[in-house]
Amino acid sequence: MDMKLYEGLMLLALNDEKGTNEGHYIEYTAAAAILAELLLSQRISVNKDNKDKVEVLDAAPTGDAVMDEALQKIAGKKKPDTLKNWVMAIGTIKNLKHKIAQQLVDDGIIKADERKILWIFTQKVYPEVNPQPEQELKREMRRLVLDKPLEIHPKIALMIALAKSAYLLNQVFSKDELKQHKKRIEQVSTGEELGQITAEVIEGVQAAIMVAVMMPAMMAAVTASTTSSSSSGC
Repeated sequence: MDMKLYEGLMLLALNDEKGTNEGHYIEYTAAAAILAELLLSQRISVNKDNKDKVEVLDAAPTGDAVMDEALQKIAGKKKPDTLKNWVMAIGTIKNLKHKIAQQLVDDGIIKADERKILWIFTQKVYPEVNPQPEQELKREMRRLVLDKPLEIHPKIALMIALAKSAYLLNQVFSKDELKQHKKRIEQVSTGEELGQITAEVIEGVQAAIMVAVMMPAMMAAVTASTTSSSSSGC
């Protein structure tokens, strides 16, 4: 898999024809994917002896604008923080979705366009122009789940875990396939069949992904609390 995890995630989330985003709280899952890339490239690590705090191993530029912004954000903080908190922080980077999409635009996979909503508002959309990278990604994801190969590509396993957390597996598998292969998807997502090094990475990413999965409930709770406070003040 040549593309970055967060780029693959964005491709799955974008409607091929409309170019609109179909993922659930995709910014936070994308943040987990960015952290996964930094973990895999050994730019950061999780120190279990220090309350699972993220530590920077190498802060030198990676050559990837999205990863570099996240890495510098982590390196610039005086006190180490957890993966969970970094998902929250990186997920709120301004225009994160558009920054990721722009890299796919630069690679000629999608194009940037605009459309009018109610003839007043303008929305930026990213229709697909080169379907091959996404088709290859889906083919590899399907092969890992359906064919159960002996060798497992770590990044494809992580893609399945990330897509699962963003409710995007229905872009790759049919409803019947998801039901029939539920156990296999769970095994791959949790890294049960991977080597120790990759399993450690997946363990760290799982902690980050949990934030993305919990975001709908967290946001609903914040909204309810705000509404309640406003009502009390009237």
